[in-house]
Amino acid sequence: MTSKPVGTRAVLGWTLLSAVAPGAAHLRAGWRRTGLTLLSLYAAALLGLLLVVLSADGDLLGLLTSNAWLTGITIAAVLLGAAWFALIVHSFVVLKPSRLPQGGQILTGVLAGLIAVAVIVPFGFVTRLVSISQKTLDRVFDAAPAPVPAEGAPEDPWAGRTRVNLLLLGGDADDHRPGVRTDSVNLASIDVRTGNTVLLSLPRNLEHVRFPPGTPMATRFPDGFRLPVGPGGGRDDLLFGIWEYADAHPELFGGKTKQGAKTLMEAVGYTLGLKIDWYALVNMWGFARLIDAIGGITLTVEQDVVFGKYNEGLVKAGTRRLKGADAMWYARSRTFSDDFTRMRRQRCVLGALLGQADPATVLTRFDRIALATKELVRTDIPRPMLEHLVPLALKVKSARVTSVQFVPPLIRTGDPDWDRIRSITAKAVADSAARAPLAATATPSPSPGDTKKPDDLARPKGLGEGCA
Repeated sequence: MTSKPVGTRAVLGWTLLSAVAPGAAHLRAGWRRTGLTLLSLYAAALLGLLLVVLSADGDLLGLLTSNAWLTGITIAAVLLGAAWFALIVHSFVVLKPSRLPQGGQILTGVLAGLIAVAVIVPFGFVTRLVSISQKTLDRVFDAAPAPVPAEGAPEDPWAGRTRVNLLLLGGDADDHRPGVRTDSVNLASIDVRTGNTVLLSLPRNLEHVRFPPGTPMATRFPDGFRLPVGPGGGRDDLLFGIWEYADAHPELFGGKTKQGAKTLMEAVGYTLGLKIDWYALVNMWGFARLIDAIGGITLTVEQDVVFGKYNEGLVKAGTRRLKGADAMWYARSRTFSDDFTRMRRQRCVLGALLGQADPATVLTRFDRIALATKELVRTDIPRPMLEHLVPLALKVKSARVTSVQFVPPLIRTGDPDWDRIRSITAKAVADSAARAPLAATATPSPSPGDTKKPDDLARPKGLGEGCA
C-alpha cells in the first residue's frame, strides 16, 4: 500500500472528494481494496436510496410517522454521521499529511477538521427535524392505542370500517375569550379504499340541535338545545355553543369534566346520521400561522372583504398570494356578509390549502409547519393511527372531493328538517362510494339569495366549486 507523496493541494482535494465519494482518498493513497469496498458500498447505498424514493408511496410515508421508525431514523443518522466523520479523518490520515512542510500540515489539518465537521451537519439537521416531528406528533395526537381487529380477523387498520368520518372543527378561542366556540363545523367522510371524500358543512347558527337518545344532553334538552336569551339579546344555544356548554356543566355528566368534544361529536353525528370516529379542532388564528408556514396560499378574492371592529381592515379583491392573517380574515369576516357566505369562503381557504400544500412544500418547510402545528391542533386521533391516516390523506389529494353545505334554502337553520339532512347525507355518501368521478360543473355553492331548487343545492359539489 505505497503511493507517491501528495502535496498540500492534493491532500485537501482528495480529502474533500472523499466527503462525496468515500474511498477516493484511499485509492489515491494505494489502499485499493479499502477504497473499492467503500466506493462499492456507497454506490449500492445511493442506488438503494434512489429505488426507495422512486417507489415511495403513502404507506411508506405513513410508517415514517411511527415512533419506532422515527427512533430508528434518529439512531441511523447519528451512526452515519459518526461514520462519515471518521471516514474523513481516516481519508486525511492515509494521505500522510505528515510528509508536508509544517505550514502545510497545519493548513491541511485545520481544513480537514472543518470538512469532517461539515459532513456531520446534514445528519444533525435530520436528527433535529425528526426530534421536532416526534415531539410534535406525540403532543398533538392522543396516546390511546389504535383499534384492534377482532381475534382471528385479518389485519385491518380500520377495524372493519369502509369509511372514516372525521369531524373537522375551527375554533376561535384566545387569551381574552375563554371557552371553545366552534365557528366552523365540517365532517369529512372518507372512503378508505379510494380516498373519495364528502365534506359536509353545518352552519354555526343551527338551532334546536338534537342529541342521541339516552345521552346526558338529550335528557337535559329533550326538545333540542335551547337556552334563555342572553342579557345582550344574543344566543349561545346554537351549534357553535355546544362544546363550551358541555365543558361548563360537568354536573350533567356525573362530574366528568372536558366533555365538550365528545358531546359535539355525538350531536353532529346524530344530526347527519353518521358515526364520527375522531375529531380535530384547529384554532383559527393558529391556522394563520400554518398558512404562513407553507408560504401563504393563492386565492381569488371575488370582492373586497371588510373586517375589524370599526371596519378598518380590508382584503382587496383580486387574485394573489395571501398571508395567514389576510386568509383568515377573508374566511371569517361577517362584515356586510352572513354566516353562509362565510362558510363558502372558509371552504375556499380549506380547498386552497389542501391543493397547494403539496408534498414538496411540506418537506421543504417541515420545520416551520411542525412548530406551527404544535399550538394549532387538538384531536383525539390515536397516535398509532397516524401511520394509516397519512396514506389515506394522500389518496384524498388525488381522489374525488365533493361538498354539501346545509344552508338556506336547502335547510332552515331555525327549524331544521332533521330527516332531510340525514337523507341528503346518506345520498352524498353513497354517491361518493362510486369510483367514477362526478361530472364537473360550474355551479357555485348556495348562498341565502340563491334561486336554485333545494334538490339542486343538495347535489354534492366539488370542493373548489363556488371559489373564483
